[in-house]
Amino acid sequence: MKNRIITISREFGSGGRTIGKAVAEALGIPCYDNELLKEIAVESGFNEKYVEDAGEYAPGGFLASAFSHQAPGPNNADYLWKIQYRLITELAEKGSCVIVGRCADYILRDKADCLRVFIHADMAFRAERIVSIYGERKESPEERIKDKDKRRAAYHRFYTDMKWGKAQNYDITLNSGTLGIDKCVEIIESLY
Repeated sequence: MKNRIITISREFGSGGRTIGKAVAEALGIPCYDNELLKEIAVESGFNEKYVEDAGEYAPGGFLASAFSHQAPGPNNADYLWKIQYRLITELAEKGSCVIVGRCADYILRDKADCLRVFIHADMAFRAERIVSIYGERKESPEERIKDKDKRRAAYHRFYTDMKWGKAQNYDITLNSGTLGIDKCVEIIESLY
């Protein structure tokens, strides 16, 4: 596989999605984020919101409690993981692209020429961003950030057995609060 893939993992509110889309646009390659979520929903037959939520809960948590009377074995989350794994692999085979989240860094680790990026920022920067960009309430954006990051970390660890956000698991980590969104885009673009 000769395609160059950029995977963007990110802390909630750090601007990783924005950075991924801007990098893809600058390089003239596709960016897969919500589009991937929609495709997983179509293939699985599950509601898109359910697929989005399942992508941030490790089995044994929220989803397991919803289906606590099921027999042991593969569950909905495992079914969605298999679809996600296959779709991400197929996208990487199809052409160069940017993939935001969904454990693409892990899925493509041995399958593609992959630049694995992690975007992070301090709490104040992220809280201000989610209030101004996503319209979160000003009273407690930090709690929402902590919750989203905790769920992302648990999901990533469950399926990859790797620590989400640990620098050694990525080629580069960038602090978008210090560097700024545009500089992060410029750096990633220069590494392509």
